[in-house]
Amino acid sequence: MSCGEPHETDCSEVLDHLYEFLDHEMPDADCTKFEIHFEECSPCLEKYGLEQAVKKLVKRCCGHDDVPTDLRAKVMGRIDLIRSGQTVPEHDVTATAQES
Repeated sequence: MSCGEPHETDCSEVLDHLYEFLDHEMPDADCTKFEIHFEECSPCLEKYGLEQAVKKLVKRCCGHDDVPTDLRAKVMGRIDLIRSGQTVPEHDVTATAQES
């Protein structure tokens, strides 16, 4: 998606990192770039609004279930592995979750 207009921050970069922005998982400087982009680009602002609404709906409908501590630890460990660039084990974390 692109509005066809030139921006300092390209639409594809914004859309590729939209969930990082929504989840407040990016540096403040990048957040500022995205906010400026949303002010200039209505298609990306619309996509942001849609994803934000979906996220709120999921939280409202599904956010009350407690996550087992061991599952949370496994998922966070896997995220840490991915972020550090290490090889991720082939076994699926969700298989363990389904056994619980």
